[in-house]
Amino acid sequence: MAEEKKDLGKTSIGMEANVAALLSYVLGFITGLVFYLIEKENKFVRFHAMQSMIVFGFLFVLGIIVQVIPLFGMIISSLIWLAHLILWILLMVKAYQGELFKLPIAGDIAEKNS
Repeated sequence: MAEEKKDLGKTSIGMEANVAALLSYVLGFITGLVFYLIEKENKFVRFHAMQSMIVFGFLFVLGIIVQVIPLFGMIISSLIWLAHLILWILLMVKAYQGELFKLPIAGDIAEKNS
């Protein structure tokens, strides 16, 4: 989990880059997708939008899959929900602070596609 301070620049949607990056996490992969599609220029915003789609899309699908497992699935589902909540808060704070905070695997994929 590396962090790097970047010059955020302007966005093509007329919003401050750190605010747009934060908003890309608000509703998980849904707002990630929205900001990835509407922001065409700012790499910082596109990175956070892509990371949001990957991380929260994965957690959403994983949560649905483990719910079909009796008893054990309920325990795992609770742990996934807790991870989701912690990551959600952490990533929003880091985006608002203007940090390019890369999670393992998802951050690398997001960086290549932003």
